[in-house]
Amino acid sequence: MEFKFPDVGEGITEGELVKWRVKEGDKVKEHDAIAEIETDKAIVEIPSPVSGTVLRLYHKEGDTVKVGETLASIGEEGKAKSKEEALNEKKSVSVVGEIPEEETIIKEVITPIEKSGESRKSISPVMPAVRRLAKDLHVNPESIKGTGLENRVTEEDVRNAAGQKGITEPTPAAQISRKYDFYGYIERAPLKGVRKTTAKHMVQSAYTAPHVTHMDEADVTELVRIREKEKLRVEADGIHLTYLPFIIKGVVHALKDHPYVNSSLDDEHEEIILKKYYNIGVAVDAPEGLIVPVVKDADGKNIIDISREIEQLAEKAKERTLDLADLKGGTFTITNIGVIGGLYATPIINYPEAAILATGKIREEAKLNEHGRFTMRKILPLSLSFDHRIVDGAEAARFVNRIKEHLENPSELLVDRD
Repeated sequence: MEFKFPDVGEGITEGELVKWRVKEGDKVKEHDAIAEIETDKAIVEIPSPVSGTVLRLYHKEGDTVKVGETLASIGEEGKAKSKEEALNEKKSVSVVGEIPEEETIIKEVITPIEKSGESRKSISPVMPAVRRLAKDLHVNPESIKGTGLENRVTEEDVRNAAGQKGITEPTPAAQISRKYDFYGYIERAPLKGVRKTTAKHMVQSAYTAPHVTHMDEADVTELVRIREKEKLRVEADGIHLTYLPFIIKGVVHALKDHPYVNSSLDDEHEEIILKKYYNIGVAVDAPEGLIVPVVKDADGKNIIDISREIEQLAEKAKERTLDLADLKGGTFTITNIGVIGGLYATPIINYPEAAILATGKIREEAKLNEHGRFTMRKILPLSLSFDHRIVDGAEAARFVNRIKEHLENPSELLVDRD
């Protein structure tokens, strides 16, 4: 059977083939992972729908595969479709309906081969993947003697030819085209994967939701003291306690008092959807771009539970092993710019949520106390961007004030600790 890239939901239409888990000729069982594909949301493992032999792989690592395109042929040995049969197919049916397939034109090249003083014709099809590699290595594929089936030029042939010229294959990090514009030297890097998705999502948010940002600061001197004490208590259990779990608990309490901040707008039906669950997204600065895994049902978890979950999600994000379920269902997002060193920001809302909170770097500052004396206090900057269609400025200010109350009196956040 021909196995096509399935519709994994969430509006995903394409993905980048990151890694093949199998090669042609391998035996697979039903549900065995055969490929890893990076979608708009995360890297997902693609399982085989049947048991059998991998007869053919239709894409190479790094290719962009659209939903409905054939990934592999799996069946009995010797049953794979010929290239001509695959090219003559006009349509294929997948889980998302009929998908027209592009026909790849294989060029017939007349290659002179010297043998006993004679020349003869040879069919030397150069596949698109081979042509791309040859272009990257600055090699003319039509000047290469093919060693593949029916004298085809293979990727190995191209690499060998490039090696004879002293050309090395570019590494993924070096696949940035260098050119000149009118003013001087430039580089062009492909916009793809998570960064491409983030770009689309940010544009949608910025042009759909009218953003307003409210800024304030919280005196977290007591929170710093309590966190240091609790950190020592839980270190023996392998838990690295940060400020983020406390902030999440404070935000959840404030969301319960200000339900419109925990909502989204249904434009089609002109309704505001007030959500009675509290799933908090946490922005993670992963190597490939910004990822927002979600702590589900944060209102039912204590500080230690949330801390463990954040560590697990952050580790999975950096290792690129997050499931789609880890990224879905958020109702409010927190981004911590303070870990890098910033104070205030104007974060873009994680649409269709109604708001996002940025926390800055805790700084020490002299404040005048009730006795008219200056004392050094720990100050946490807060920046709340909100959708002004749903949340008014006064409501946003009251919401931030509620967060401040909880962070400035953090003992109540530990009531349900283990």
